Amino acid sequence: MSAPTVVEALGTFVSQLINPDAIPADVLEKAKVSLLNGYGIGLACYNTPFWRTATQAALGLDGVQAEGATMLGSGQRTGIFGAVLANSALFHGRAQEDASGAAHLGAILIPLLTALLEVGRMPGNRFLPALIAGYETGGLFESHYAGHTTPAGLRASPVYGAPAAAAACAVALDLDARQSAAAIANAMSFAGGILQSFADGTDEWRYQLGMTAFNGLAAAELARAGSVSAPHAAEGSHGFIRAYARTDCDAQSLIEKIGKTWFIHRVVFKPYPVCAFNQTPVNVALKLREKLQGRQPEKITVRMNPYETGYAGMDSQGPFFSISGTLMSIPFCIATTLLSGAPTLASMMEFDDAEVMALVARTELLSDDKVPTLGCHIHIRFENGDELTEVMEPTTEFYSFDRAGVLDLVDRVTAEVGITEGAARQLEQFVDEPAQERLPLVYDLFAGLR
Repeated sequence: MSAPTVVEALGTFVSQLINPDAIPADVLEKAKVSLLNGYGIGLACYNTPFWRTATQAALGLDGVQAEGATMLGSGQRTGIFGAVLANSALFHGRAQEDASGAAHLGAILIPLLTALLEVGRMPGNRFLPALIAGYETGGLFESHYAGHTTPAGLRASPVYGAPAAAAACAVALDLDARQSAAAIANAMSFAGGILQSFADGTDEWRYQLGMTAFNGLAAAELARAGSVSAPHAAEGSHGFIRAYARTDCDAQSLIEKIGKTWFIHRVVFKPYPVCAFNQTPVNVALKLREKLQGRQPEKITVRMNPYETGYAGMDSQGPFFSISGTLMSIPFCIATTLLSGAPTLASMMEFDDAEVMALVARTELLSDDKVPTLGCHIHIRFENGDELTEVMEPTTEFYSFDRAGVLDLVDRVTAEVGITEGAARQLEQFVDEPAQERLPLVYDLFAGLR
């Protein structure tokens, strides 16, 4: 009997996740915390415009459907595709969703699984196993190959989110091991997404996640219908890894990690509504802000890892015309933090503040491979020759909040849209026991915003 391929090994793994003994307690808790964060950040995104655009597009595609899935921003029901497109754009609105490396899997998986639960396509006891299947599948590939695909101009979320969504749907729809492998293989043929919108400061990236989620669902439905799908989709000479990462696929290394290294533990949460790569620069700038004592920097020098400085839009110094530009720009995020403190969604929309832009112009961003990823070194020089330096080189654990940390984060960000304290606790009731009849605990909070 021949050894399994990568998608076959993944198919076997995800098809077994519904077994209660298959998921360690710490993995299950991380899934619940990630779900709590996803809904909480989604609430705080209500005053962003992107879900409105996606809702209008969804209605154009699927129309209003009385028995469909709810678009959480408007409260209207439409087809699963339309609801996922609108809700992923909502959850992605602040750019404060979770991150698995460079991929934002939660804002793909959570709206998708929520819609499937609402319309009765998935029982509640499959929600968390399906979510874990998605994080594990996407995280496996992202952790190994994003270092190749991102510099090539491919966005990790739609590239690795497609097989992640397919794996989640395989669990949700009760596919067997063979069908699950086919679903993941199908999704590898549907994956893709470029980074140019970050460089141009435009909004296509807001809608990539919904498209990715639906591609994963389509991949799973095709597999359930009997699609004949490439067993070597991952490691083949013309497969997923070779095509996107332009390197050989170490199939054995991937297979050995499945079900042993739990990639959901790589999922981190963002304290600020800026790009994941800007979380540490903001934290460093907050420390420096305490030491400025009203002085204006003459020159700011920032050193970060080339993987991060080379990401589209990170080096932008403006002019800015959208939050898609400001939240990516390292100079802008540092400048607004030094002047005004921790970024809020409102502060990221101040595109032409003269004081901020003057500081942006005095900021030099340097790529330094001696600085680890997630690290940031900032040096400030003043006109009188005084200098300040602050360094942070955190690991992912620094941003891997526990439940208490996420509850605090949700309370803080939902306050920005006028939700009184307690929303996080209401969400927690659903998160701990997802079920169709408990969805009103979540939906009522979004309805209150309307």
